[in-house]
Amino acid sequence: MEFVYLSVGGVIGFIISFIIVQLYNKNKFLNKEKALENHASVLISKNEGLEAELSVLRTELQKETDNREKAVQQNVKYQSDFEHLSEKLDNERKQLEELQKKFATEFENIANKILKQNTLEFSQTSVKNMVELINPLKEKIRDFEKKVEDTYKQGLKDQTDLKVELRKLHELSLALDKDAKDLTKALKSDSKKQGNWGEVILERVLERSGLIKGEEYYMQFTGKSEDGNILRPDVVIRLPEEKHLVIDSKVSLTAYTEFASADTEVQRDILLKKHLDSIRKHIKELSDKNYASLLGINSPDFVLMFLPIEPAFGLAVQNDHELFNYAWQQKVIIVSPTTLLATLRTVASIWKYEKQTQNAIEIAKRGGLLYDKFVNFVKDLEDIGKSIAGAERAYNEAHKKLVSGRGDLINQAEQLKTMGVITKKSLPAEYLETDE
Repeated sequence: MEFVYLSVGGVIGFIISFIIVQLYNKNKFLNKEKALENHASVLISKNEGLEAELSVLRTELQKETDNREKAVQQNVKYQSDFEHLSEKLDNERKQLEELQKKFATEFENIANKILKQNTLEFSQTSVKNMVELINPLKEKIRDFEKKVEDTYKQGLKDQTDLKVELRKLHELSLALDKDAKDLTKALKSDSKKQGNWGEVILERVLERSGLIKGEEYYMQFTGKSEDGNILRPDVVIRLPEEKHLVIDSKVSLTAYTEFASADTEVQRDILLKKHLDSIRKHIKELSDKNYASLLGINSPDFVLMFLPIEPAFGLAVQNDHELFNYAWQQKVIIVSPTTLLATLRTVASIWKYEKQTQNAIEIAKRGGLLYDKFVNFVKDLEDIGKSIAGAERAYNEAHKKLVSGRGDLINQAEQLKTMGVITKKSLPAEYLETDE
């Protein structure tokens, strides 16, 4: 009986031990599972952060790619325009060379024709007059040729300069951005200095744009509106056909710098809203000035608002997707140093094309005047030839009366001398020999 009890007790003890071991293993498994879940949660959180950063990087990469494609397209367009202009100048140069050859041939033919008739002193005087007429015409031809050559060389130079400027465009925008960042700390507390600094950055962009100050743009332009109010935009850009663009600098710095140095997300959200509100306020103030009503300029209905700090501009655009629409409704276009520089470089290129077009028109005009002058010159030469021929005929008739025929003057005069007329002089021997 004891053996039975011992056997039963052993079985029960084994079962209890087995249950305890199973519970221990289960708890250990649960602890490991929980640890793995925690680790997976951390990995998921990190993965989400990395995906967010990847999305931002992809967006920035897409923007850079778009900007590069736009620059390439602009370069292709400029290259095509220059090729057309170069081809046009080559054609005009060839026409000029053909015209010069034609002039040279005509001059040679006319000169040969006239020189054959230069047996009298009168003809020598006529040749002198002809040279006096030809020399000014030669000078005009040389001036005309030089102008065509200068225009052709300038077109090639502009083509090379454009390629260099396109390469420098990105470097210039980075330099402007660095200048803005370097001065941010010094301008935080003084709004007047902020405004002055914004105008300085704007002027530096203009200096690097290739536009000519005082001719293609004006700083601190002062004028009156249709209501009689005095208006002073920072810059007025002059365009071909007497059109203009108005630029005004607005600095929204305080809220942006506070946002950049904020420690918490709550502070950053508050200061971001303050920064966006500040920019919208500047847009409204600029719209209310109504620079388009300025007398003496022909401006479109919109004005360019220049934000000198590139990161502040980018922050506003990224976080307020309706900012551009709002500005457009207020007849305002927001530009940063980079976008303004690209715009002004385009304006500078337009001015170069305009000047080259005016040169081409002037060349065509001078060519027409030169041709008309040449026609008149040919007519004058024909008149000179007719005068020489008439003088020669008159001379021949007079010479016949002098030495030819029975009643010629030489014979009659000599008969008088033979009859005893007292004279102190005698006729030249060649006339007497001719008479005999």
